Amino acid sequence: MNRTDCEILRILQIDGRRSFTDIGAEVHLSANAVADRVRKLGQSGVILGVHAAVDPAALGLTIEAQIDIKLRPTTTADAFEAAIRQLPQVLTATLLTGSFDFSLDVVCTDRADLAAVTEFIRDKAGAQETYSRIVLRSTRFGGPMPRDPGAAPPGAGKPPRPRTR
Repeated sequence: MNRTDCEILRILQIDGRRSFTDIGAEVHLSANAVADRVRKLGQSGVILGVHAAVDPAALGLTIEAQIDIKLRPTTTADAFEAAIRQLPQVLTATLLTGSFDFSLDVVCTDRADLAAVTEFIRDKAGAQETYSRIVLRSTRFGGPMPRDPGAAPPGAGKPPRPRTR
């Protein structure tokens, strides 16, 4: 990836619907050249997809929660993921290190729906323990921005921090 690819990615992360013509004008390329670069970034796995950001509350999903899961010793990560695929309330499932095995981001219609999701996770998906938190507010700051290939690594040029005991 070069600087132009990084700039194209930055633009698409801000607005995935920008036209190749608009992007091209900003990065000084033709629309066809931008389209070719975007296609190559998709084929190489850098761009995973383009998605619409949807407000769950606008769909009647007014309860957002994070549920940490500790699996039963007999439940594998793959089996757990297969079981929770049945739950449309689950937006993401993240396999973790540490005290919990998974963290789920869920959206529910109400508290009863959240309780039903939690019970399913315990009874059918193989959770030994759950720890739930209601989300009060969530702010998205964007995705990972590509580093400019010509930029110095983070922290470069700074003196080393002194070691303490």
